[in-house]
Amino acid sequence: MGLPLVMGVVNVTPDSFSDGGRYADTASAVAHGRQLVADGADILDVGGESTRPGATRPLVEEELDRVVPVITALAGDGATVSVDTMRHEVASAALGAGARIVNDVSGGLADPEILRVVAGTGATYVAMHWRAHAARMTDFATYDEAGGVVQAVRDELAERVEAALAAGIGPDRLVLDPGLGFAKRGEHNWRLLVDLAPIKALGYPLLVGASRKSFLGTLLVDAVGVPRPVDGREAATTALSVVLAQEGVWGLRVHDVRSTRDALRVLEALDQAREEG
Repeated sequence: MGLPLVMGVVNVTPDSFSDGGRYADTASAVAHGRQLVADGADILDVGGESTRPGATRPLVEEELDRVVPVITALAGDGATVSVDTMRHEVASAALGAGARIVNDVSGGLADPEILRVVAGTGATYVAMHWRAHAARMTDFATYDEAGGVVQAVRDELAERVEAALAAGIGPDRLVLDPGLGFAKRGEHNWRLLVDLAPIKALGYPLLVGASRKSFLGTLLVDAVGVPRPVDGREAATTALSVVLAQEGVWGLRVHDVRSTRDALRVLEALDQAREEG
């Protein structure tokens, strides 16, 4: 079984849901990225805009100031860097600074020009399922059509694939993401996780980002019904990463790289033992 790539999250933001403000300056973000590489990250995903529910967008200049120096330093180290952005200006600057992947949570819907920017390079493009910006996305968490959330996500991602290909992005440079938590409630996330097959059938690698998300907190409620805080969701994240690895996903986007890497090493050791036995 081929193991997924581990994408470590570097949030250069003051308002991320998981670690808001902890790595908001260049020096701490670069140090964090370097630690994630030491922990086993294959890719560093550097983002300067929080996409937590209700978040407001920074100015383009703010986002550029947050991510470009961090990408320059980490790519200069030799790390494979992804930029987490919906803006073509930021994607262009990030690729110029050494990023090799554009991770666009809007799949080109927020800024169609981003597709043309990526098409003019050799970069990989990650298109996520998305319906609206963070401030309004919960208003769009309705999937009443035949086939429910799985069919809707599959069909809407297929449209993003068509748009990316039409813009000139080669099919070998496309990765898809079902967008857990984006315009989706907990039950939608679980339904997608147990039925990724229709999305896989589109024929592109899958990146999944479940790390520390609220549906895991809701799963782990305490005796009086209070969801588990963000910093208590890591074991559940790692367990889900193991399941997704066994499902054959291309990549896992996580905050705690070390625990995910340790779990993948266990899977690797088991596979090796089976082959030898």
